[in-house]
Amino acid sequence: MEQTKFVNPDWLRSNFPCRTACPVGTEAGRYVNLIAQGRYREAYRVAREPNPFASICGRICAAPCEDACRRGKLDAPVSIRALKRFVCERYGVESMIDIGRIREIIGPALPRREEKVAVVGGGPAGMSAAHDLALLGYRVTVFEAQSAPGGMLRLGIPEYRLPRELVRMEINVILSLGVDLRLNQRLGRDLSLRDLREGFNAVFLALGAHKSRDLRIEGVGLDGVLRGVDFLLNVNMGYKVDLGERVVVIGGGNVALDVARTVARQEPPVSLTAARMVEALDVARTAVRFGAREVHVVCLESREEMPADPLEVEEAEKERIALHPRRGPARILGEGGRAIGLETLDVASVFDEAGRFNPKFMPGTERVLPADSIIMAIGQASDLSFLSPEDGLTVTPRGTLQVDRETLATTAPGVYAGGDVAFGPRIAIEAVADGKRAARAIDAYLRGGEGHRREVFQVTVHEAFTYRQAEDFEKIPRQAVPSLPIDRRIGVAQVELGYDDATAVREARRCLRCWINTVFEGTEALGSECILCGGCVDVCPEGCIELVAGDRAVTEGAEEILPGGTTVTLVVKDETACIRCGLCVRRCPVGCIAMEGFECAEAIAA
Repeated sequence: MEQTKFVNPDWLRSNFPCRTACPVGTEAGRYVNLIAQGRYREAYRVAREPNPFASICGRICAAPCEDACRRGKLDAPVSIRALKRFVCERYGVESMIDIGRIREIIGPALPRREEKVAVVGGGPAGMSAAHDLALLGYRVTVFEAQSAPGGMLRLGIPEYRLPRELVRMEINVILSLGVDLRLNQRLGRDLSLRDLREGFNAVFLALGAHKSRDLRIEGVGLDGVLRGVDFLLNVNMGYKVDLGERVVVIGGGNVALDVARTVARQEPPVSLTAARMVEALDVARTAVRFGAREVHVVCLESREEMPADPLEVEEAEKERIALHPRRGPARILGEGGRAIGLETLDVASVFDEAGRFNPKFMPGTERVLPADSIIMAIGQASDLSFLSPEDGLTVTPRGTLQVDRETLATTAPGVYAGGDVAFGPRIAIEAVADGKRAARAIDAYLRGGEGHRREVFQVTVHEAFTYRQAEDFEKIPRQAVPSLPIDRRIGVAQVELGYDDATAVREARRCLRCWINTVFEGTEALGSECILCGGCVDVCPEGCIELVAGDRAVTEGAEEILPGGTTVTLVVKDETACIRCGLCVRRCPVGCIAMEGFECAEAIAA
C-alpha cells in the first residue's frame, strides 16, 4: 500500500545511515536485502542507478556506508562492498552481459539537446559527469591527457586491486551513451580553457591530482628517490622500474600502501632467452616471497592512526611489508650521487594542541634504514600550470580551484570543477559524487534554472503478520571475504576474491533493514489509539522501547509544555538499538504500530 506522508527529513536521514553515508546516496540496504532474497538483477539495478562505477566500487570503494552501518553497533557491519561486487559480477559489465541490457537498467536518455559541454579529465569525476549529462541529452566531449581514460582508477590503483579491463568496460558503457572521448589532449599544452569556453556552453574541470608532493629534507634530489604517484603511473602504464633489493616507502596513506604492495610484486629486470623466462620469473617470485626483497613503510602516525584503510595495512603486513610507525624522515643519505638510506627520527606528536598537522620529533633518536630506492608517498596535488590570469579562476591557499560547494561553480561563469582539483585527494566515490553534482548544476545553468531536482519518498506499509526477517538473522556473524593465499599474491593477481551465492545470501541476511521503521501512530481507518498496555515494551528483544511519563508533548514538530500538573505518557524508542524484527507490530492489540518502508526517488520540478 502506498500513501502520502509528511515526515521529519532529519529523522528520515538518520534512519538511512548507509544511504546517508554514501556520497552518491546508494540505497545499500535495499540492494543487500534483494540479494538476501535471491533477486540479483533487481539488486544490481539499485546499486547501479546512482553510480556509473558500481562494478569498480565493488572492489576499491573505501565503503563509508560500512562505517555507518547500524549492524556494526550490534557486532560487525554488513560487508556492503563485497556484496556490491557479488551482484555486479552477475549483472554488471564484468558479467559480460550485453551492453544493451545495462543500458536498459540505466534507463533512456532525455531528448537530444543542442548545448555542448566539455569535460576535462577522464577519471571518476569527469566520466560520472559525462554519464549524467549524456542521459540529460547534452552533447558531451571528454578531453583526457593520457592515452587511455580512467584517471587514477587506471593509473594510480594497482591492478591487483582493480583489473584494467574492468575500468575499460565500465567506461565503454558511458561512451555508448554518445559521449565523445578525445585522448592525449592536455589542458595547457594541446588546448586552453579559453578555447573550451568559446567552443562549448559549459566546462567541467576534473583534472585530478597527479603531482606528488615533495619532502623538504636533504637528499631528495639523489638518484633512486622517486615520487609515489610517478612510480604508480609508470608501473600501471607497463614500464619496469628497477628499484633494487631494499625499498623504503615514506607515507602512511592508501597511496603509500599501494606503492609498497606494488613494489613487493615487482619482478627484477632480467635478460634471458624466452625459453628460460618462465623459470627465471618463478625463481624471482619465490625469492621475493622468501624475503630477498625488503619493503619498508615509514610513517609519522601510529599503527592505529595511519590514514590508510586498516584492511590494506593488515594485508601489507601479511605480505611481509615492514611497518615503521611513529618514525619521521630526517634526511636521505647518499653515496656517489645515489640514495643509500633514510635517516629517521622518532615522532613525539603528529598534531599540535589545536589539532593542526605539525609533527614534532625527538632529538637523539636517529636511525638509518638502508635502501636502494626511496619512494615518497606523502600526498598529491593538481597541476594548475594551465591557468592564465584572463581565465578568471581563483586558486585557494591549498592549491585547489575555488568552487561553490553546492554547485561546484568556479569564479568563472559557466566553468565548474570537482574531484581532486577542487577538494584535494579524496576517495573515488566522492569524485563520482562530484561529477554527478556538477552535471545537475550544469543542467540547471543551461536551462536557466529550470529542471531543479528534489528528493521524494515513497512509503510502503507492510502487513504486520506477513513481515518477517530471516530466521536468527541477528545471530549470523559477518562472513569473511575470501582472499588469495599469500604465496600466490604475485604479479597482478587479484588479492580479494568474491563471495559465492550461499555466502553472499547469508551475509545479506544480516542487514537490519534500516529503511523500514516501526511507526507509532493510530490507524485512522480503525480509529485506534494506544491503550498503554505495554505489550510492545514486553516483547521487544532489544529493550529499545519504553513508556515514559512527561510534562511535554510534541505536535507537528513543535514542542509544547503542558499545563501545570498535567502529564502524558510517551512511547520512547531507541532507533539505534532497534533490529526491525517487527514483533512489537504483531503484539500491539489495537494496531497503533506499523512497519513502514521509505523508498527514495528523485523528481524533477520545473
